[in-house]
Amino acid sequence: MAEVMVNLKRTLLRSLRLRSLRHPFLSGKQPGLGTGAMVALVVLGVLVVGGLFFAGTYNGLVGADTTVEQKAADLDSQLKRRADLIPNLVSTVKGYASHEKDIFESVANARSRLLSADVRKDPAEAAQANGAFNSALGRLLAIAENYPQLKADQNFIRLQDELTGTENRITFGRIQYNEAVKNYNLKVRSFPTVLLAGMMGFERKASFEATEAEKAVPKVAF
Repeated sequence: MAEVMVNLKRTLLRSLRLRSLRHPFLSGKQPGLGTGAMVALVVLGVLVVGGLFFAGTYNGLVGADTTVEQKAADLDSQLKRRADLIPNLVSTVKGYASHEKDIFESVANARSRLLSADVRKDPAEAAQANGAFNSALGRLLAIAENYPQLKADQNFIRLQDELTGTENRITFGRIQYNEAVKNYNLKVRSFPTVLLAGMMGFERKASFEATEAEKAVPKVAF
């Protein structure tokens, strides 16, 4: 009887040992991933990284584009503000030199063109309109050289000061706008952003360029 019990015990131990070898958890071995699971994980990782890159690139371009739009709006506002000073200036000059009709007409046309221009839509046209306006305004202010009473007119002097102050703000606004455009264009052209910029509708922007003559503040010696 004892011998039978010993044999039964050995049989049970052998059976348990075989089962532990067949079961991965009982044997201490961890189950491995199949080929399909590995491929799925790789694809998922690529999609996550690609999504993060796309989102980061898009948000960066949107931020740069928004900055350009804001600076363009600021510059455009100062250009329009200066144009709004012209009617009072022309009215003051007419009080002393009403016969200068050609100059008045030139100023009116240049002002109308400047008011119609939009830095955000067409900075090149806005720059040209600003140059034409500067030229016409310079001729208007030069009239004062021939009319001492106009030069001494307090309203004329005040308007001249306001024009100068506005022109300084325009110069500052132009610098800020061009810097924003430079940064935006650098993003659009840089790798790897350039691979997605065109697909997302982000194209290079034009700066607000002007000749030195156009940038000069119309000045008259008083």
